[in-house]
Amino acid sequence: MAHLLELEPDRTVHPVDIIEHIASINDWNFERQDADEISISVRGNWADYHVSFNWMEDLESLHIAAAFDLKVPDTRRTEVKQLISLINEQLWIGHFDMWNHEGVVLFRNSHLLTGGAEVSPQQCEALLRSATDSCDLYYQAFQFVIWAGKSAADALSQVMFETVGEA
Repeated sequence: MAHLLELEPDRTVHPVDIIEHIASINDWNFERQDADEISISVRGNWADYHVSFNWMEDLESLHIAAAFDLKVPDTRRTEVKQLISLINEQLWIGHFDMWNHEGVVLFRNSHLLTGGAEVSPQQCEALLRSATDSCDLYYQAFQFVIWAGKSAADALSQVMFETVGEA
């Protein structure tokens, strides 16, 4: 593929600076590792999520990874991978993954800003909301597989039911 222009984009605001501002105004705990990375603790409906944003200059991409505070035991990894596959079939944006070495489940997504495109605070908030909403939606399914010993299909069907009426 031919390169159209080999120009370095001029960004007026660093994407991670926007994330830091969002974390500050929401009073979230965060740590800025360097200019291109920030980690935030975000409270979800079921758990606190450890969210990491990374700016990847070479790809011109803002990457988000939201990890659950749970470790998958070796005996349940195959079933969790099956659950991840079933969940990912339903997702339009982002995907779940498991780091095999650590046994950690996380949701990942990226926002491409190719050609010097600027990211808005609304886009950053939408990226974060998408990650936490997905984590909230499927958290219990992971719990059912890991701690209750359910199959991936059973766990997913139990969290995807629709509530009708009011209590």
